[in-house]
Amino acid sequence: MPRRSSSILFISQATWWFLALGLIVQLVVYFIAPHSPLALVSGMLGICSVVLGAQGNILTFVFGFAQVITYTYLCCVEHFYAEIAINIYYFITMIYGVYCWRRRMNSNTLQVHTRRLSKNVFPFLIVAVVLLSVFTGWLLQQYTDDPQPYLDAFTTVPAIAAQILMVMAYREQWYLWLIVDILALVMWLRAANYCMAAQYAFWCANCVYGYIQWTKSLENIKNKSD
Repeated sequence: MPRRSSSILFISQATWWFLALGLIVQLVVYFIAPHSPLALVSGMLGICSVVLGAQGNILTFVFGFAQVITYTYLCCVEHFYAEIAINIYYFITMIYGVYCWRRRMNSNTLQVHTRRLSKNVFPFLIVAVVLLSVFTGWLLQQYTDDPQPYLDAFTTVPAIAAQILMVMAYREQWYLWLIVDILALVMWLRAANYCMAAQYAFWCANCVYGYIQWTKSLENIKNKSD
């Protein structure tokens, strides 16, 4: 993670620029293809949350709680049932996440000390996520009126695993979040909600940014321990 910060929030200058870009994109998309003011608010809250998360800043949870509430309402309108369920799960796990991150947090920078999964664990996790996603999609197709059951499932099950990794401060979360965000982008484009689509397009870029930042953090921790 960047060592230099430019504000009392301990957010690096590069992160400020990246955050500003995401918010500007969200505003531009809203004015070009307006959907609802709530979609705009939710999208902007989401961008703030994920950018702070990419930096490993514990303030990500402040924006995350607000985004989950607004986004869940939008999912209710669209009947995206798996998305509703996953956001209830997000809300609960973020409460625990605050506790976990505070235990691993640098009190001077508000940044969490990151870690990586064993190379033997991650492949098994991916296989389990794929199988559970297929099963969840089948259940949604059979027992609900979800218009996009498999897309809904494949944005939900990987997110469950990714959220656990995020709460526990594992870098590999970013692989799963990228899969989730790409599929969610497609889902919201099909629903013609371009504010939410813009949010997820930016979140895809943020996954790359987050992976880079968390890898730098791991390298810094390794260098200090050597």
